[in-house]
Amino acid sequence: DRVMTSKRRNNGRNKKNRGHVQNVRCLNCARLVPKDKAIKRYAVRNMIESAAVRDVSDASMYEKYALPKFYNKMQYCVSCAIHHRVVRVRSSVERRVRENPRA
Repeated sequence: DRVMTSKRRNNGRNKKNRGHVQNVRCLNCARLVPKDKAIKRYAVRNMIESAAVRDVSDASMYEKYALPKFYNKMQYCVSCAIHHRVVRVRSSVERRVRENPRA
């Protein structure tokens, strides 16, 4: 009748009724991590740094030139995400809070 206590409600992953999910490589250490368990961040940056934006717009033939952006989806394993402070360690009480902290 005794059941082991669960640290997290979702066991650290987002897999319900799937059985198996494909693996992805960690950006930092290349460890294989299940895709639903990997910590994912999406970075959108300008290809041209802010110092050179004016030079490019002056040299451009077009009046309203949309600067190209660099889209990068970063996927980390749990240990690298904690090490690089992408996510922080939370106490057992704070772990129950499910809202997005970056909102």
